[in-house]
Amino acid sequence: MPNRLTVCELSRLLSRRELSSREATQACLDAIRQRDPVVRAFLHVDEAGALAQADAADAARRRGRSAETHPLLGIPVAIKDVIAVRNQPLTCGSRILARYIAPYDATVTEALRRAGAIFLGRLNLDEFAMGSSTENSAFGPTRNPWDTTRIPGGSSGGSAAAVAADECSAALGSDTGGSVRLPAAFCGVVGLKPTYGRVSRFGLVAYASSLDQIGLLTKTVRDAALLLETVAGHDPLDSTSVAQPVPPYAAGLDQSVAGLRVGLPREYFVEGGLDAEVRHSIDRAIAQLESLGVEPVEVSLPHTRYALGTFCLIAPAEASANLARFDGVRYGLRVEGADPIEMYARTRGAGFGPEVKRRIILGTHALSSGYYDAYYLRAQKVRTLIRQDFLDTFKQVDAILTPTAPTPPFKLGEKLADPLQMYLSDVFTISCNLAGICGLSLPCGFTTSPKLPIGMQLLGPPFGEEILLRLGYAFEQSTDWHRHRPPL
Repeated sequence: MPNRLTVCELSRLLSRRELSSREATQACLDAIRQRDPVVRAFLHVDEAGALAQADAADAARRRGRSAETHPLLGIPVAIKDVIAVRNQPLTCGSRILARYIAPYDATVTEALRRAGAIFLGRLNLDEFAMGSSTENSAFGPTRNPWDTTRIPGGSSGGSAAAVAADECSAALGSDTGGSVRLPAAFCGVVGLKPTYGRVSRFGLVAYASSLDQIGLLTKTVRDAALLLETVAGHDPLDSTSVAQPVPPYAAGLDQSVAGLRVGLPREYFVEGGLDAEVRHSIDRAIAQLESLGVEPVEVSLPHTRYALGTFCLIAPAEASANLARFDGVRYGLRVEGADPIEMYARTRGAGFGPEVKRRIILGTHALSSGYYDAYYLRAQKVRTLIRQDFLDTFKQVDAILTPTAPTPPFKLGEKLADPLQMYLSDVFTISCNLAGICGLSLPCGFTTSPKLPIGMQLLGPPFGEEILLRLGYAFEQSTDWHRHRPPL
């Protein structure tokens, strides 16, 4: 089935004319039609548009266009509904933008379009990317393809579930505190969060501007490397984008990892803080890397204990400022009132869900007069200490290895009534965003009963994606975890 192929496998068949882009796209659309009524990864499917793009890709290939100049020519992908795709919905999983259509392409969308990718549609998420389970979407939850009674992780749950369910070849997501890596771990796929500034955020609807980063969800590490080459690079439209050359990530994957040093931070391996089966899988992954010549080194990241509290101040504070633009005046939902103040209140009250309201209130309080220095400013100072921990550690090791999540995916509804327990799902991933470094999650095992994916996280120094991808690829090629498919 073409929809089960990786991006690289599909590209080879397309290049040899053994398969057409229309056939590959139709296979994905058929899978969406069959599986998505249960999985609910997609909010919008552009069937006619996707097939028209596929026909155009096939015609371009007949005219001599090649994968060398257009590396994703004819490859069906899907986009998290918080990244703009021209003339497609941009709802952010929220009622307040339920009828909004994007008037332009995000920079990453433009890059994929230039590379020849086919856009299948829009993927579900926690509202405005605020959540760890994709249960906060105004349009209903996404379900984990491995067990549809469980969550797929969040906020890019739709992206991870669509890739895992073979409804698309690859997907884009966004990662503010683990929102690419956590669903990747829970759905048994690869999730890459690049360094802050490595990929343009122009066209990404902002949640927390100093933490947000567009990321990739793929079936293999090689696919992630190929997509990163496509979307990375400096963008003058994004003032936080860094003008640094983009390495040929895929070309370096086959280099030996022997002699690389990988740090094991003791703060991530505390007794009682990890599910036993997660710990067992991570220990086996470390042993597997050792067999490849990688040297594990115990390290310490002492300010890790403050990461969750720091994140829970900075992210809501930035969200309260960013979401002020959704007021019923310029775009999106508008609920009339007797005066502008009443109109604002009614619009935001009807348009935002409970989790978004909770974070706006928390953030507004943290930024308010008399509390700014005590909360937000202090959190920024602690953030600097967290980043310095990582920079100091990367002087000793090439990468850091941790579990992606402390537990396997949990049941739908299990943590909705307890926000703190939900936030703890991201306890191993948020430091990466606070420090502005890169992170990769890849499959490293399964629980026994039921069979649920477990993810390993590799963290690298700023712009150290090459090392992470090389380590991840070496591990992936020496195991078969990435070849398992959910029982759909």
